[in-house]
Amino acid sequence: MAMDFSDVVGFVDIPGSKLVPYVAELVNCAGGINGSPVEVRVAEVGDDAALATQELLDWGAHFLIGPPFADFALPILQTTGGQVPLFVAASTEPTLADASINSYLVSFDDYGMSEAAARWALDQGITRAIVFTEGEGIPYTGVNPDAFIAEFEANGGEVVSTQTYVWAADTDFSAQVNEIAGISQNNEVVFSAALAFQVTALRGQLEGQGLDGLTYVGTDALDATGIQVEANNEGIAHTPHVSISAGDRVDTLLAGYEAAKGEALESRGFMPLYVDSMFVGIQGILDCGCADPAGIGEAVKQLSGFEGLSGEITYAGTNGIPPKAVPINRIVGGEDVLVATIGADWEGGAVAAAPSGLDIDAV
Repeated sequence: MAMDFSDVVGFVDIPGSKLVPYVAELVNCAGGINGSPVEVRVAEVGDDAALATQELLDWGAHFLIGPPFADFALPILQTTGGQVPLFVAASTEPTLADASINSYLVSFDDYGMSEAAARWALDQGITRAIVFTEGEGIPYTGVNPDAFIAEFEANGGEVVSTQTYVWAADTDFSAQVNEIAGISQNNEVVFSAALAFQVTALRGQLEGQGLDGLTYVGTDALDATGIQVEANNEGIAHTPHVSISAGDRVDTLLAGYEAAKGEALESRGFMPLYVDSMFVGIQGILDCGCADPAGIGEAVKQLSGFEGLSGEITYAGTNGIPPKAVPINRIVGGEDVLVATIGADWEGGAVAAAPSGLDIDAV
């Protein structure tokens, strides 16, 4: 695992780098995979992702789990020369997926989650949208709004206002709110890729103008930054990677980690992506019957219907982005609950595929 522990993505990579070795311990206690132990090594990328990658390759890594952003992932791919499978665990950035160089997303991408958000809003009977963006084409903060707008308008919706802001920084939206107040009919959906504290700040300022009938929906950034514990969060919807409920297998796994290690992991909804990255790589080893990274990569390219903790994963026939269903969660009565699942084909659910051979629950 080549992980970033900085403030950039440490909020997901740090807990992910703790959980995967723990899961490997559980697997090994149960006899390993076909009698062989699972070994996990973690290297911090720091300022030199290429050096961390080379350290892992010299150790003998069969595949890699990497950080979500291009600034880290691209040096890793340059170091591997595209010959070693890289699972960019927590990333939704579509440009990082390229099966020809063994680079794979484990999640749906920006387009998938923002198109799902648009579909959900339309399903609620909402036909007008207010969108916040950092600018067209900007990775994540612009691409997600771009995708939402395209899907919303293609299905009969109207974007009545597009506003700009600074992601992860702005909390004073007075200029935008004044403009919106002159346009809004108080029945729109407000969409952005903003962080939780930004969305609730914006909501408070809009409500201060009497706009209390708006619906708010955002991306996985809301799950990552704690929309569940924000004040004034009631009714806010978002697209988590996994909708976790008390006692389900993800909740049970995370509770087991906490009991064993004395620490509760943050970014809970992202953790299944890290675990799935490990198991998908192992499935590649099993399918190719080899330990050669290039051979493992060829097997991963053909993977179909792998039942992971984060949902079904298929790479066959794709460029490295699995066509996954997108959960829509909403804060209802103070609880973060699943209210819809938007299928990957947007017309009634993800297409079923043949099950894989590795049973995660069993191991």
